[in-house]
Amino acid sequence: MKFAYFVHPHIGGTYTVFKQLREGLAGYGIEVCWLAMGESEALKQPQWFPEFALGNSLDIDGMATERDQARALAQAIAAGGFDGVFINVLSDRVQTNIARYLPDEVMRIMIVHNITAGTYAAALSVRDHVHAAVGVSDRIRDDLIQAMGFPTKRTFSIPHAAETRSSRTIERKARTTEPLRAIFLGRVEDASKGVFWLPEILDKLDPSIHLTVAGDGPDLKALKLKLARHSGRVTFLGAVHPSKVQKLLFEHDVMVMPSRFEGFGLTLTEAMAAGCIPVVSRIRGVTSMIVDDGVDGYLFPIGNTAEAARIITKIATNPETASSLSLAARQKAEQVFTIDSMARRYFDVIEQVSEGRFEIAPPLDIEEWSLPKGLRPALRTFIPKPIKNWLRVMRERI
Repeated sequence: MKFAYFVHPHIGGTYTVFKQLREGLAGYGIEVCWLAMGESEALKQPQWFPEFALGNSLDIDGMATERDQARALAQAIAAGGFDGVFINVLSDRVQTNIARYLPDEVMRIMIVHNITAGTYAAALSVRDHVHAAVGVSDRIRDDLIQAMGFPTKRTFSIPHAAETRSSRTIERKARTTEPLRAIFLGRVEDASKGVFWLPEILDKLDPSIHLTVAGDGPDLKALKLKLARHSGRVTFLGAVHPSKVQKLLFEHDVMVMPSRFEGFGLTLTEAMAAGCIPVVSRIRGVTSMIVDDGVDGYLFPIGNTAEAARIITKIATNPETASSLSLAARQKAEQVFTIDSMARRYFDVIEQVSEGRFEIAPPLDIEEWSLPKGLRPALRTFIPKPIKNWLRVMRERI
């Protein structure tokens, strides 16, 4: 079998998941290739050139309408001999909406990566045209079934994996008298990642504790200004290529993730695989599904910078506790969040669909292409960001 996975090569979780699926499903005789639309800046950089061999980007220059783009995408799926597609909800609205127009014989598996209202609305808009839906956390699966009416028998929870095979061969250097090294790794953006809480956390920590910010994003410049008062104890690395992430995590003791919301938190499992102790926001059914609080990491209430700082201080001043947490985190990653486990569960979904071919809505005529309500801008788009952020925190605390 052959599947297309809708994504552009880039630094980020959705492409990492593609690489994991490609590697894992190959063992089941399933080939997974990336398929994207338009040019990607990443593909112009030499470090990404090897990714050309793993997929294809459609040239949509000169295509005036989304219908033209959708038609080209459908033709590419047919010409590529793809038996199915993995649709990353809301990563691109044409690629999400194509689920409603593909022929009956093309298997469609939706992957829902986030817990936002916009993501759920987009998923709902194509729900009846996909054979299966995968939530990357228990929270997402529960929400899709209970709040969005997804059928239980073809809605699944499959967590992302971490690279554990190479990490288990690396020995973590034990801390002795060196200051604790903390890291934030991911998209530098406050609305979801809560990065503007990092300066408040540093305010409450011993000045010897150092923070590395690894990542890029729309709020990087603003974060640098907010952290200027801590300039001597903060290092900004910018975007980090996936091949360098593991080594970076082995060089740090604690990963701080003060997110307001997450669908999963791939960097969290990557940190655990390296024995970098996670100190993360408690997000029901997401981070609480990954971290066993006080055993292989710590959870703190969203926005509670004092509690986050207290936990980091506890780790910094208790080497034996830190060593125990680090070891437990690595063991959890190796036992639970493996590529083999993830691939087996996706294969089970594919097998169920292949055998049962769950009944879905008939395909629409692509010549009558239109965007459903869930893929069009909604009123929530116009809600001021501070109000959105407050509502997100209140929702989780309630």
